Amino acid sequence: MPKSKRRGGGTPRGTSGAQHRNMQPFSDEDASVETMSHCSGFSDPASFTEDGPEIDDEPTQEDLECKLKGFIDLTLDKSTKMRQFVLDGLKSALTSKMLYEFILERRITLTDSIERCIKKGKGDEQCAAAGLACLLCIQLGSGTESEEVFKTLAPLLKKILCDVSASMKARQASATCLGVCCFIATEDIMELYFTMECLESIFTKSYQKERNQNGISSTHNTGLYISTLLAWTLLLTICPMNEVKKKLEIHLHKFPSLLSCDDVNLRIAAGETLAVLFELARESDEDFFNEDTELLTQKLKALATDGNKHRAKVDKRKQRSVFRDVLRAIEQEHDFPTETVRFGPERMYIDCWVKKQTYNTFKEILGSGMQYHLQSNELLRNIFELGPPLMLDETTLKSMKITRFERHLYNSAAFKARTKARSKCRDKRTDVDEVF
Repeated sequence: MPKSKRRGGGTPRGTSGAQHRNMQPFSDEDASVETMSHCSGFSDPASFTEDGPEIDDEPTQEDLECKLKGFIDLTLDKSTKMRQFVLDGLKSALTSKMLYEFILERRITLTDSIERCIKKGKGDEQCAAAGLACLLCIQLGSGTESEEVFKTLAPLLKKILCDVSASMKARQASATCLGVCCFIATEDIMELYFTMECLESIFTKSYQKERNQNGISSTHNTGLYISTLLAWTLLLTICPMNEVKKKLEIHLHKFPSLLSCDDVNLRIAAGETLAVLFELARESDEDFFNEDTELLTQKLKALATDGNKHRAKVDKRKQRSVFRDVLRAIEQEHDFPTETVRFGPERMYIDCWVKKQTYNTFKEILGSGMQYHLQSNELLRNIFELGPPLMLDETTLKSMKITRFERHLYNSAAFKARTKARSKCRDKRTDVDEVF
C-alpha cells in the first residue's frame, strides 16, 4: 500500500508460573496488596478495569509497563482462561494508551505470542489474539515493523479463514485482522491483491443462497460473509484505480442480489459496499454510468421504506435509515449526510462513504479508545488527514477534563429542564381553562 512511513521480560518479581496457575485470576479474593511485591500485584489480570488499565497518576506509566511485561510472559501459561485473560488485558492497554516505545522493543516477542495463541488456541482465544494483532499494527503504524507482523501472521490467518472446520468466531476475527493489518502494513501491491482474493473466495459464496431441505435460506455463515465483505471493501479503498475498475466489472452487478437476503446486517453491509463502489467509480470516471442503476434504485427504495410486519421494528428502523443514505448516494453524486466526530478540542468531518467505512472499521477495533487514538495516534491522524497531534499544555488539558460527578450534575439539570419544558407542552389543562 503506497502510504507514508509513520510510526505511531521475565516473570514478575515474587511471582512464579506455578503460583499464577494456582491463583484465581477472576476473583477479588486474592492476597492483599500489602503482602504482594511491587510487580506481582500488576501481573494479576483482575487489576485491569473494564475500560482498560488505570492510568490516572503519572507514576503508573512504569507500573503499567511492569504489568504488561507480566502479561506477555503469561501468554505462555498452560491455562486457556489465563492466556485469554492476559490477551484481553494487553488489548485494553493498547486501546487506551499509546505504548509505541514499549511495543517496539517487544514486537517480536508479542508477534510470537500472538502466533502461538492463534495456532494452539480455540475460538475466543483466537479472536482475542487476532484483535491484539490489529492493535499491535495500529500502535506501530505503517512502517517496516508492522509489515513484519503482517507477513508473519498472514499465512496463518488465511489458513484459519479458509478452514471450514475452524470456529466461526475465529474465522470472522481472522478476516477482520487480515483486512486491517494489510490496510496498515503492506507495501507490496501483489500481497494486497492476494489478500483481497482470499477474502473474495469467502463472501462470493453468499451470491448463491444456500438452502436447506425446507427451502429456507441458511444463515450459518452470514457473520463470516459480513466480516470478509467489510474487510474486502476496506482494502478496495486503497487500490489503484485500474484495479478498482476491474473489481467493479466483476462485482457491481452481483451485489444487488445480497439486498434480498434474510439477514438485516448482511443487507446493510451490501448496501454500504454498493455506496462505496459507486463513489469510487465516480472518482475514476465522472461520467460513470451503470445500466442496472434503475433496477437497483427500485430495490433500494423498497428497503428504505420497508414495512414488512415479519421483521423486527429495530431492524426495520436501522435498515430504513441506512438505505435512505445509500439511495441518495446512488441517485445523486456527492450526496452524503456529513457526520461530525468530536475528540478533545478537535472536530473531524466524515463527508464521504470511503471515510465512513474506514472510521467504522477502526472504531470497531478501538471501541472507547477511538477518540484517544484520533488525538494521539499518528497513523490514524494520517489516515484521516488530521495533521500532527496537537501539543496541549497541562492547564488546557485540566480545563478540558470533567469529573464524573460534574457530568452527573449537568445531565441531571438538563434532564429536569427538558422534562419541565415537555410537561408544559403536554399540559392540556391550560387550553381548557382559557376556553372557559
